[in-house]
Amino acid sequence: MTQWKDPATIRREKAWRILRPIAAALLSVSLVAVAMIGAVRYVLSHFIYPVDADDNTPIQVVIPNGASASRIASILYNARGPEEPGLSVSTASFQVYEDFTGRSSALRAGTYVLSRNMTIPEIVNIICSGNEARRVTRFTIPEGYTADQIAQALFEAGILEDQEEFLALCRDATLLSTAYLDPILNASDRRYALEGYLFPDTYEIYEDATAADILKKMLNRFAVVFTEEDVQRARELGLTTDQVMTLASMIEREAGAAEDFPRVSAVFHNRLREGMAMESCATLSYALGVKKYTFTETELAAVSPYNTYRNKGLPVGPICNPGRAAIQAALYPSEEYLSEGYLYFCNMNPKQTNQLVFARTYEEHRSNAVMYFPFWE
Repeated sequence: MTQWKDPATIRREKAWRILRPIAAALLSVSLVAVAMIGAVRYVLSHFIYPVDADDNTPIQVVIPNGASASRIASILYNARGPEEPGLSVSTASFQVYEDFTGRSSALRAGTYVLSRNMTIPEIVNIICSGNEARRVTRFTIPEGYTADQIAQALFEAGILEDQEEFLALCRDATLLSTAYLDPILNASDRRYALEGYLFPDTYEIYEDATAADILKKMLNRFAVVFTEEDVQRARELGLTTDQVMTLASMIEREAGAAEDFPRVSAVFHNRLREGMAMESCATLSYALGVKKYTFTETELAAVSPYNTYRNKGLPVGPICNPGRAAIQAALYPSEEYLSEGYLYFCNMNPKQTNQLVFARTYEEHRSNAVMYFPFWE
């Protein structure tokens, strides 16, 4: 006996018999599309995309006469040594692309300057065209240079054509995204948002590098130098990365002798702990755009977020670009000077020594200042 079904059920069953093959087809198409998207992404990441889109460091490679595609693939992969991928993510990536495009016979011997932010097609185009290698230049930025000094040095070396373009980019806090680990506060109140993060070092760049290329390289270098261990140490001290860099920049400008770096740091840490004004001549010099040892009452009262005579605590941001020694000192102040409560320091005779003299009390500091004041003019 046939089971009775109401008309609505019969209609649903008929509709499902019609729609089921359509749904199955759509599902199959969707699965194929997902698989194709995954396959495309795999191909792009393994055979097309650059090894490191942020690394434009010049790497010179030599393609010898008669080199096969497999030999060239090996040269590119080992361009930085056997420890990590050089100019390609694998030897297969270059060979697969060459086989696909059929350009193996067009590869030309020669010396080429390439970089890890180049795609495989870009590298192949250069090697096939036999273009003359892009010329490379080198520059060195000393510890403690300000953004203004860096711009001037690069301009005088013929590396920059326009200092203002470089400095305008130094005001752009968004460029810190590749180098900075904490939110940066009050960027708009700073003279240059990038001040403190243009790590002083020796760099190699292409001669046609732009101001943005140069800044990116310096910021990337800072990101390597300021390690995760440094971040953890800053947190132990109750400081942000930015506060550490601000403190390090003050140490860099105040201390001339290596042994004084951790001592100056201890004084600043002690003054912060005591809630005292930092009273750093280096920060006031930065605020006023001068470099000297004594200031008038009017100068000491200057309204500026960098004036640590007028404002307590750290200035609004770094006052120069400190080196590794100053950063280390900011993170690891002298335990002796911390425990003994040193709160003051001043220059001796700058023409004879770059060492500082330290004091625990204001009376001791006042005595030192009276003694050495004649040498500061």
